[in-house]
Amino acid sequence: MRRVLGQPVIIENVGGGAGSIGANRVARAAGDGYTIVLGNWGVFVANGAVYTLPYDLVNDFDPVAPITNAPYIIVARRSMPADDLKGLIAWLRANPGKASAGTTGAGGATQIGGVLFQNATGTRFQFVPYRGGAPVIQDLIAGQIDLMVASTGDALAQVRAGTIKAYAVMARRRLAVTPDVPTVDEAGSPGTYFSAWSGLWASARTPRNIIMRLNGAVMDALADPTVGERLADIGQEIFPRDQQTPQALAALQKAEIEKWWPMIKAAGIKAE
Repeated sequence: MRRVLGQPVIIENVGGGAGSIGANRVARAAGDGYTIVLGNWGVFVANGAVYTLPYDLVNDFDPVAPITNAPYIIVARRSMPADDLKGLIAWLRANPGKASAGTTGAGGATQIGGVLFQNATGTRFQFVPYRGGAPVIQDLIAGQIDLMVASTGDALAQVRAGTIKAYAVMARRRLAVTPDVPTVDEAGSPGTYFSAWSGLWASARTPRNIIMRLNGAVMDALADPTVGERLADIGQEIFPRDQQTPQALAALQKAEIEKWWPMIKAAGIKAE
């Protein structure tokens, strides 16, 4: 984005509250376009149902542009007896409540994706919260836990290395970086789609001309071949150019809130 904006873009990773602390800083920032937030599905959808937030997820922000879509993958320890997704579902049904699924923390995307998988397949397993995805993958490799609904960033390297099993991509299309892993439609759980898309937001007080200048910088950056190759390599799919608009991001967030909040609340998922 520096090329179009003509100035440095400084990245500050603000931890805490599953992204809500960083988002709150932008919600309270001056509407000058200098403080913006790169947030994902968890920050701008799930957090509204899981946390009591000090800001309004919709009205305190102006969408700038959607950036990438990242389908999740159903993975398991290499010693899992099932060889495919149908076999995994059959094994889970035969062993209700006995399997363990690692998550990146209570109320996170990995747990919510796991609940979706349970609901879709009529299975039950125990969630084990960890502090991040890396320790979950480590315990999957060691065989200490059974499975995970994992982000591509956490799981891809080990899937490629063959240290864990990958049963299905939770999307309509296979990932280019793992073409041998079938989709849930192909593997036996049709329609069980789950992804953590990301987008860029500014304060709701930001003038329209600034929003559109930032949007142009995002679109230019996403058109860069090097950026595209790097994102594809970690399983991130760039949104089509005609969908890289503030209006498209607002519509996506609205639809996702309407879809996921009822399921999250019905499952009683709350941050701990």
